[in-house]
Amino acid sequence: MPMVTIQITREGSAPDRPAATAAEKAALINGVSQLLLDVLNKPLESTFVVIEEVAMDNWGVGGLPVAEFRRLRAAGD
Repeated sequence: MPMVTIQITREGSAPDRPAATAAEKAALINGVSQLLLDVLNKPLESTFVVIEEVAMDNWGVGGLPVAEFRRLRAAGD
């Protein structure tokens, strides 16, 4: 039973709107499930796909929160 987790940043999304629409999420679920069927021969009915939406303040890069990393990068530091 494969389980795949897709994390999508909420960047650019309004606070009251999802990071991806229901149709986009359905397409991700279908595409990942089909990929596992095609590559690993895993049946669609036994593949689980979880989509998590990650807020901007809940991830980072280069040892910094992403907003700070981008601010420093834009300033040339």
